[in-house]
Amino acid sequence: MRIQTLDSHEQIIVRIAMLHDSDKAANDYNYSRETYYDLIEKGKSALDDMIEVARESEHPRAFEVLSGMIKNISDVNDRLMILNKGKKDLERNNETTEVNNTQNNFYLGSTADVQRLLKGDLIDVTDADPKSIEGDVSRKS
Repeated sequence: MRIQTLDSHEQIIVRIAMLHDSDKAANDYNYSRETYYDLIEKGKSALDDMIEVARESEHPRAFEVLSGMIKNISDVNDRLMILNKGKKDLERNNETTEVNNTQNNFYLGSTADVQRLLKGDLIDVTDADPKSIEGDVSRKS
């Protein structure tokens, strides 16, 4: 994979393209949202008319059609909610997230070493000979 650096002119073009894509996504979202609202409103109006037809005719098929219309309107409502959730997910992905680094420190010594550290009797292990440290530790333990 080749990594290429962009000069300022190319960076500006890339940013404009990204803004254009986000504008297209926003336009698509708004158009879909308006379409869903329009379908829901027309469905409500048709549902009211179908309720009247079903009441007047008392025919089983009219009630079957009525239940199908109710299901279709509720499906459009669900799609509208999925559309809104998808937009929020896209916005969340576009946001920069702050990276939190956690530093874990481990102590690889004994409790006697910790007590010496707390008392101020710290042994410098970087300059000492290992034999003298072992002797020191066994003498003080």
